[in-house]
Amino acid sequence: MRRSTLAICALLTVATLGCEQVDAAKAKLKLAWDKLRGRSTATAPAAPARPAPDTAGARIAAEQAGRPRPPAVPQGGEPLTRDVPYMSEDTGTVNPGMTEREVYELWAAPAAVRRVGEYTYLFFRNGCEYTCGTMDVVTLQNGHVVDAIVRWDGHRYSGESSSPPGKVPYANPNGGTLQVTPPPPPPEPPPPSSISAGQ
Repeated sequence: MRRSTLAICALLTVATLGCEQVDAAKAKLKLAWDKLRGRSTATAPAAPARPAPDTAGARIAAEQAGRPRPPAVPQGGEPLTRDVPYMSEDTGTVNPGMTEREVYELWAAPAAVRRVGEYTYLFFRNGCEYTCGTMDVVTLQNGHVVDAIVRWDGHRYSGESSSPPGKVPYANPNGGTLQVTPPPPPPEPPPPSSISAGQ
């Protein structure tokens, strides 16, 4: 019973350890067998350390070295019920035409990123998310800045914003002026031909 248990443990050890540790597992197994048989146990020399092989993680890290930093994970997760003061040393002016990486280098990683087709939306904290109703948003089209909505003093945009800070929201009780015209009905099929088969 002990030998079968020991053999199963040895197989599990070999199966779960990486290839670099097989030699060490063999040496431990030999020592265990020698103890069971009553032989003297001479310590086996340690296996020389081999350099780590190229791993997928190292390749992916090398490939992503030229890409922009990924966004930081947003803290919390609860809905905002009040404004939380925001301070950061990552300040500056975003210019139209900047790339996503240049925005990251200026304002650091955004709180969230959304991509829809050719558009990318970068969301940055601004300290007035609750009262303003939004974070600071930088809009990129085909990888270049085309618009920004900024409310925090440390974030600035040199282009013409679609929602400048002085713009006051107003209620529109009658709705907008958008009118959707329904598509025309499909054409009626032609009537069946009345040609008789006998003619």
